[in-house]
Amino acid sequence: MPALPRLVVITDWRLPRARLLTALERALEAGPEVAVQHRHPEASGRLFLEEARLVAEVCRGRALFVNGRLDVALLVGAHLHLPASGPAPSDVRPFLPPDRWVSVAVHDAREAEDAVGADLALVSPVFAPGSKPGDTRDTLGPAGFRGLVERLPCPALALGGMTAERAREVPGAWGAAVISAVLDAEDPREAARALLDACRPPRD
Repeated sequence: MPALPRLVVITDWRLPRARLLTALERALEAGPEVAVQHRHPEASGRLFLEEARLVAEVCRGRALFVNGRLDVALLVGAHLHLPASGPAPSDVRPFLPPDRWVSVAVHDAREAEDAVGADLALVSPVFAPGSKPGDTRDTLGPAGFRGLVERLPCPALALGGMTAERAREVPGAWGAAVISAVLDAEDPREAARALLDACRPPRD
């Protein structure tokens, strides 16, 4: 199996469809460590599947995670992301092909301990999310993120207000998950590359 992604770009369907898909395509040009997560909680089941097929076409075999819908993940040949309120990794694993990853959302210590069986955790909010200006949740900060990482059985991506500069401040992160930092960038490919460079561990 290929290595786990170090950068996951999460869809924002508030953007015009063509703009979003073009930004995702550009971000994926940054390299094989970039993956996409299809997320659209407001969409109907039919629209969610339609959008998933569009994103899968953009990904063209590159890693794609589908948020919360096992059926859609299977239909488009994607990995599966489980929201915190969703089933456990052990509930869905028997229905996925052996080469599929399961990622989970983690916000607190209990959710970190419940991540048994996951391949990857998206831990948030590390900083105030740029894509959710009305989000009033307390942020974890680098220290809070590190505390949850120590409880996790799998690598963790830092999510919430992540930029290349902030990624260097977060200890213990395998990588980052972002929305606006890449999708709203003038050049999504260069924004993704900057995040990847910031997430790589320093060389000896």
